[in-house]
Amino acid sequence: MTYETVIGMEVHAQLLTDSKLFCACSVAFGGAENSQTCPICLGHPGVLPVLNQKAFDLALRAAIALDCKISPQMSFDRKNYYYPDLPKNYQISQEHQTLGTDGHLDFEVAGQLRRIRIHNVHLEEDAGRLLHPEGLDHSLVDLNRAGTPLLEIVTQPDMSSVEEADAYMQALRALLLYIEVSDCRMEQGSLRFEASISLRPEGETALGSRVEVKNLNSMRFVRKAIGYEIGRQADLLSSGGRVEMETRLWDDAGDRSQRMRSKEKAHDYRYFPEPDLPPFPIPAERVKEIRASLPELPLARMQRFRREHGISAYDAGVLVTDPALASYFEELIGIGVSPKGASNWTTNEVLSALKEEGVAMKDFSLRAPALAELIRLVESGALNVPRARETFLEMRKTGSSAATIVEEKGLSQVSGRDEIQGLVEKAFVALPRAVDDLRRGKEKARGALVGFVMRESKGKANPAVVNQIIDSLLHP
Repeated sequence: MTYETVIGMEVHAQLLTDSKLFCACSVAFGGAENSQTCPICLGHPGVLPVLNQKAFDLALRAAIALDCKISPQMSFDRKNYYYPDLPKNYQISQEHQTLGTDGHLDFEVAGQLRRIRIHNVHLEEDAGRLLHPEGLDHSLVDLNRAGTPLLEIVTQPDMSSVEEADAYMQALRALLLYIEVSDCRMEQGSLRFEASISLRPEGETALGSRVEVKNLNSMRFVRKAIGYEIGRQADLLSSGGRVEMETRLWDDAGDRSQRMRSKEKAHDYRYFPEPDLPPFPIPAERVKEIRASLPELPLARMQRFRREHGISAYDAGVLVTDPALASYFEELIGIGVSPKGASNWTTNEVLSALKEEGVAMKDFSLRAPALAELIRLVESGALNVPRARETFLEMRKTGSSAATIVEEKGLSQVSGRDEIQGLVEKAFVALPRAVDDLRRGKEKARGALVGFVMRESKGKANPAVVNQIIDSLLHP
């Protein structure tokens, strides 16, 4: 039997605030364990929560950007469950009156426009963190994260493949970065995904038993977990078994999901209105102001890049994943770099440099005017690409300009036909078999001849001129 995959997601994004959702404790990353706590976030008896205004504004901004229907008012509820890192034994969340419902996120997958419906967007506080030091027979609890403001975004079960789920994650991360509501740093826990996966016989409309996979702290783990669950559930169903509705954890070392517990339903949490917080009105005028303040969003920016600059769908998609990267690209064009040159250098050399240095685009040391000078040297024929890459590395190391490095190291490209012709003629004498193969139409042999000339010229020969002269000697 052939099965269809059905995927939904819950995403938790830490909001860009300085303090927690209901108290003044810091949310800065990396503090000593249990150093960022107070009686409110520790759940001491008699304390009263106070809503963080900035957290509310940021969450509302996200709900509007996701084109949700905004409720005239929102309220908080207590979600009751016990876990060692939940100091109150309940979590303040939203169930009955959330910030927004019935939204959507549009993005492209394999050149096709895709829309994923958003069930709801709501605010809630984070729990603490359990630590499991090696060699100890017990766990430790760090409550620094307890009370941290989270935006939860719940989709409808609209995705049907690993590729769609991956594209959704990338698109949502880009949106949150563009509207500046979260830094989305997964390595610090500020963006977390939970995937729900079920299978059903092809053509049926009823959903199968849903399995939720938690403990997914990277997009790579999400992709692997979804792929594994699709295979596991298909094997179970094909052999006559039954998929249990459960929550599972991803074990990356074992490359598999593992059962954690049976899946809860809403009534298991015994939601009831939070008695210490009143309902909060959401003025229509405030919604209008926020909607007017939204920047150009990733999908619109990608479509504009393709329309105005003629770059490929793939390159445009890569560029808009980070607003700082997209702005860097546009700054290069504004300085006079060709769109193709700006796109190639930004999506290849710049992204590789960021990965190598372990920095965000906004912290990249090489500013756009400096890179523009280097690209113009390449586009004018003064510098070939291999030497340009060498210069790029030196610019990052020393901070010197491209022109200075090229002059000091003697990297300028040789484009004079007389000088290059002599080197090509030398290659023809040294590599007669390659010449013969090329004459018989074996284009791979060209590489040997070009490589010989590049070595002889210490990498300075203009490859385009080299190829022109090779052709002229082959067909005089």
